[in-house]
Amino acid sequence: HDFFCLQFCSTGVEEDEQVVGKAGLVEQAKGIVRLFPIWATCLIYAVALAQSSTFFTKQAGTLDRRIGDHIQVPPAALQSFISITIVAIIPVYDRVIVPVARRYTGVPSGITMLQRIGAGMVLSLVSMVIAALVETRRLRAARDAGLVDKAGVPVPMSLWWMVPQYVLFGAADVFTMVGLQEFFYDQVPDKLRSLGLALYLSIFGVGSFISSALVSGIDRATAARGGSWFSNNLNRAHLDYFYWLIAALSALELLAYGYFAVTFKYKNKNKGALLATSTSC
Repeated sequence: HDFFCLQFCSTGVEEDEQVVGKAGLVEQAKGIVRLFPIWATCLIYAVALAQSSTFFTKQAGTLDRRIGDHIQVPPAALQSFISITIVAIIPVYDRVIVPVARRYTGVPSGITMLQRIGAGMVLSLVSMVIAALVETRRLRAARDAGLVDKAGVPVPMSLWWMVPQYVLFGAADVFTMVGLQEFFYDQVPDKLRSLGLALYLSIFGVGSFISSALVSGIDRATAARGGSWFSNNLNRAHLDYFYWLIAALSALELLAYGYFAVTFKYKNKNKGALLATSTSC
């Protein structure tokens, strides 16, 4: 009798463990799926960011890059303004913005992770608007100087006109990229922390892919009409239209992100802790 009782108890415990294990897997899956709307509504941010190392650099190569009589600034050197801005803003954020925001919000970090991400997305949108306006001015300067078909001649417009859009992207990175790292690390199920980093990095991988697909599709469509937005001669291209398109997509993305961010429920640290149960015979 004792043997059968022990065997029955053992079987019951194993079945309970299987049920608890399956329930845990279901909860982990739900924990990942609920992050998808935030992940998806950050992709256009990554598309915008991709332009800072591609078309921004190509634009800079058409401008007057002289400093004095003997120094030429390499177009890619402008990307250093992103890093410089990040280094300059992080101490200001930690020592000024966070304490001031904490006073009004009562949140220890000043603002929530999702608010931080959203703030960076706003800065990214502003950067794309400025980039579109600067490119419009560059095209006008090329036309006024009669350089539309002289792609090898620098446009009489200073390289420094492009600095603000790089600075804004640097500021956006302080908010959005850091916020995304914190968010995905903190909000994934505890046993899937490594997946949080993968989700964060995948935003920029997928964003770059979307950017390439957009450029390819738009290039085919506009070239068929006789005037590609991405002509090798940038003086005949329309990068300004492309930047306006990204700005419009960023605005739509921001609206969707705002909705999901407002309705998002942060993970309760105490929730999900499995209580040990015992079965008696």
